[in-house]
Amino acid sequence: MKPGQDLAEITAGIDRLYRAQKQGEGFLDAEGLIPVAVAAIEPRNFARYADAREALAKLSQTLDSGTGEQLRVDYLGEMIDSLNALMDTFEGRPIGFAERLRRQIRVDTTVIGDDILDTYRATIRNGLDELGYRGGDLAADITRWEKDTIVPRDTVILVLEDLLRQSRRRAATMYDFSHEWIEPVGVTDKPFAAYCDYPGRKVLLNLDFPYTVYALKHLATHEAFPGHLVHLGLRERYVADGSMPLDGAQVVTSSASSALFEGIADNGMAFLDWLDTPGDQIAVALQRLRSALRCNAAWMMHEEKKPIDEIAPIIATQGYQTEHTVRGRLAFLHHDLRAPFVYAYWCGDVAVEKVWNDVPASERKRFWHYLYGTMHTPTTLAKYWQ
Repeated sequence: MKPGQDLAEITAGIDRLYRAQKQGEGFLDAEGLIPVAVAAIEPRNFARYADAREALAKLSQTLDSGTGEQLRVDYLGEMIDSLNALMDTFEGRPIGFAERLRRQIRVDTTVIGDDILDTYRATIRNGLDELGYRGGDLAADITRWEKDTIVPRDTVILVLEDLLRQSRRRAATMYDFSHEWIEPVGVTDKPFAAYCDYPGRKVLLNLDFPYTVYALKHLATHEAFPGHLVHLGLRERYVADGSMPLDGAQVVTSSASSALFEGIADNGMAFLDWLDTPGDQIAVALQRLRSALRCNAAWMMHEEKKPIDEIAPIIATQGYQTEHTVRGRLAFLHHDLRAPFVYAYWCGDVAVEKVWNDVPASERKRFWHYLYGTMHTPTTLAKYWQ
């Protein structure tokens, strides 16, 4: 049996065991370990996690002889360790939050410092100055700018629909997905801002939060074109034609593959060369600032054991948001499986951007195939791109 099929079947078996033992009724519980699979995979039958660990150990022993290339060996090794760390949390074994980040998400990041956060604030300040928002301190000017660019709640779905159509047209320079569509649908009381329901071809937008037109532009590219919809569509195609191993069919939450899954989506506007106004530059920097701060919030909650009542005001002030919005955006941090997942966004964004910035225009097509057509961690992405 091929290693990719082995890994896919073992992971599906872990997912089934996790679901059987978790039995929660919330949205995130229903997602399980594998919220999306774009191919049929027969789960292994595991009565306990020790059985899954044994299967992973056997797979690990076969890697050097059965994979054919070092990138694949490294990726599978990282994914195996990631799954073992996940099972530590499922079984209630002692494992620190930093270790979860290092082994599950495959990042060394813990707290994102002011040296980085202030670079985002400087970009925001420059953009606001260029647009004439100079009347107060940074917090006041951001508030004014966002108020002026907020999309009314009763038209936000229509605006998102238009931006999805625009992004689909632009994404054709990368991959032609003009045959695909994904319907924006408003929801409330959900633990996310937006969600790509790939099987149902819907983008679920949480109407509990306010959105500027620039934030909706980001979501259109992140959730659909050239983000999750395109990424999953390509993985479905590649697995079906045999050019991608079977494990590429699975989206595995809080795992070694998570950072690149989110990082690809977060760089969608850059891939489409759609950062063409000062407002876009402000919005991207603001999105990255707030994404970084959500990582810091997770660290405060799960490493420093601070309560949300202490965390929310700090993050609200540093990220120029209302405490109500911050509490909503941090809601999923209370879900143990999802707790480290927030790092996949910021760390994945940074990992992809760092490599992308050095890709010459003549090599972009080849880079996109390397990025979308191969399963990666932050380490393998940087190490093997040439």
